[in-house]
Amino acid sequence: MEGVEAKPMKGVNGIHDPNNKEDHDADFDPSAPPPFKIAEIRAAIPKHCWVKNPWRSFSYVLRDLVVIFAMAAAAIYFNNWYVWPLYWAAQGTMFWALFVLGHDCGHGSFSDSRLLNNVVGHFLHSAILVPYNGWRISHRTHHQNHGHVENDESWVPLTEKVYTSLDESTRKFRFRVPYPIFAYPFYLSLMCFLYWIDLQWTRSPGKQGSHFNPYSDLFAPNERNDIITSTVCWTLMLAFLVCMSVIVGPVQVLKIYGVPYWIFVMWLDMVTYLHHHGYDEHKLPWYRGKEWSYLRGGLTTVDRDYGLINNIHHDIGTHVIHHLFPQIPHYHLVEATRSAKHVLGKYYREPKKSGPFPFHLINNLVASMSNDHYVSDTGDIVYYQTDPKLYKSLKNKLI
Repeated sequence: MEGVEAKPMKGVNGIHDPNNKEDHDADFDPSAPPPFKIAEIRAAIPKHCWVKNPWRSFSYVLRDLVVIFAMAAAAIYFNNWYVWPLYWAAQGTMFWALFVLGHDCGHGSFSDSRLLNNVVGHFLHSAILVPYNGWRISHRTHHQNHGHVENDESWVPLTEKVYTSLDESTRKFRFRVPYPIFAYPFYLSLMCFLYWIDLQWTRSPGKQGSHFNPYSDLFAPNERNDIITSTVCWTLMLAFLVCMSVIVGPVQVLKIYGVPYWIFVMWLDMVTYLHHHGYDEHKLPWYRGKEWSYLRGGLTTVDRDYGLINNIHHDIGTHVIHHLFPQIPHYHLVEATRSAKHVLGKYYREPKKSGPFPFHLINNLVASMSNDHYVSDTGDIVYYQTDPKLYKSLKNKLI
């Protein structure tokens, strides 16, 4: 099919600083091997940034849980349609914050105790219907292969062959905001029960496996018991919600838990997508074969500023250093990034400053979904290409 391939232009990590003359250096190629090694970045980060304090980590868990229960109690007390929309937006954001803390447990940055990390991680993720170990293991694969066309596990680009095999309605659904960011609940709900029917149907095109199936090719044989444990915890949480629906009514559970869950899903999908897509003025490379390396893949990730939400969701927008060194606790990421910038040089750009709320990122999301459709089937360094027909269709819908 005829596509339009975007070439690397000025800027790095999709962030353009108009006041930085280096951004206008047309000779800089972000796909070129960096002149520094990962050890140099590591050495620039202060030693205390690597220290994991479980008490400090628990303080964030306590903070989030107190806010979650307090907001739920307030919404139930006032119980009017002026309060509920505000509650849904705020509570969904807090569910997302809870996910980030469980995410830290999965990386081992919550504490030095594997047992403690797993216990807390199961509690936090099961509470928001995420299969902890299934996610933890696949997310580990994502970090170990970030930026690799075939081996990455998060928002992986479709190859041209896979893209052309999709029917027109699937393409439009996949790339038309807001549909893709609300697909995750269907995935979690259906995959647990339907993985034995058609594994490929329940994941992205070209990808197989289930986060609930212990025999999935996502996991090694010695990880099967971990997957069973997570699936049991997930099922118990689902059973609890069903019981509460019987006791207080399904509408009440929907208002207190269901709608915030959907807002959480929006945050999860939007943030994870924009950490690897949605560039302001150019597209970053994806790699295959000998051109891929852990460092080069990590440098294709994108930092984002979320305004007031930065502190609420535990600075997950500080993503470049997190991807390179996921063992750094979230409360040290800002300092670690600041300390490493002089090493990264042109391979890092400051994110565009946000207002109190990151509404500016909606434009990045829509622009990327409209333009970033597939990559070439061949080549060790590839960029997203645009399907002109789909692009025109999506633009017409926005007009």
